[in-house]
Amino acid sequence: MTFPYDQARLQALFSEVDSRVDDLGKVATAASQVQRRSRGLSEQDLAAIERFAKSPGAPKELKDLQRRVDAGEMSWADVAAGRAVNDPGVQQALAVGVPDLQRAYRAIEEGQDIDDIIASGTPAPPPPDDEDDGPSHFRKDAW
Repeated sequence: MTFPYDQARLQALFSEVDSRVDDLGKVATAASQVQRRSRGLSEQDLAAIERFAKSPGAPKELKDLQRRVDAGEMSWADVAAGRAVNDPGVQQALAVGVPDLQRAYRAIEEGQDIDDIIASGTPAPPPPDDEDDGPSHFRKDAW
């Protein structure tokens, strides 16, 4: 009994599979060499969080969490690594910043400059949707 496929066509299919496997190997090698953008928070980052939590401008929930960190219940590294994510006090402290993050996200979606958003602390409000002859106000980033 003979094989029902054309030998030339079968060889072409094997060559195509071999080529794709080679490409996959190249992609896997390249992907293994890509470094993640962030390796987590550094000691300096954690120290900055702690300084802010102890500052007069910190929200009450964050100050409460800092008192617990000072008491040894957990560390900022525990919070950053997610080991304390189910703690109600951690959730309350982190929830305080959500509205600011949402405003920043909307500003990024609107095309505002990220450096300006960071520098201002609060994103500029979106321009009004009026249909007059020109702008009714000038923003710093319009120049």
